[in-house]
Amino acid sequence: MSLATYADLQTATANWLKRADQTSLIPDFITLAETEIFRHLRVRQMETVFSGTIASDGTLALPGANYIELKHAYVNASPFSVLLKQSPKFIYDKYPTRASTDRPRYVAREGNSFIFGPYPDSLYTVGGVYYQNLGPLSASAHTAFTNNPDVYLFGTLLQAVRTLKDDAGITRWQPLYQAALVSANSAADRENWAGSDLAVVAA
Repeated sequence: MSLATYADLQTATANWLKRADQTSLIPDFITLAETEIFRHLRVRQMETVFSGTIASDGTLALPGANYIELKHAYVNASPFSVLLKQSPKFIYDKYPTRASTDRPRYVAREGNSFIFGPYPDSLYTVGGVYYQNLGPLSASAHTAFTNNPDVYLFGTLLQAVRTLKDDAGITRWQPLYQAALVSANSAADRENWAGSDLAVVAA
């Protein structure tokens, strides 16, 4: 059968689970699966371009309520420069002076904002790409699901058997879910790193 809609996923889960007494719980199993999937899945369909201007307090608000993780960012000024991702601790340790210093080289997420190191000496425009949570399938099917239905089906079945404390089911669905997740992320990685072989480039 097709796996293109939320209803399709519910039907497939019921068919594969073969537990008619659990049908009413399938929406819960899907919700649990979606929560776990968005913690680990990183595919093109989740990528969103953003652009914003650093505020006077040296921070930049996260680009969306559904933000999950930064993929890459850059300072959109002349000369163009890529920002390296780091932890807030790294930035505070390396750049303890939190006042106008220099053009940023590093970016980290802290709370609902990005912070930078060195502390920005101007209100630079920052652009990049982040991964977003595409929302529940119950509201609308999205391309992360339609391009990776195996991740969603096996993830939902795994949540079901975990809830049912079905050890045999866990043994069956856990490796299939993990394999589907790794395959999806690997395909995205191959696209990200496609091109010529690595080479040393002069600074």
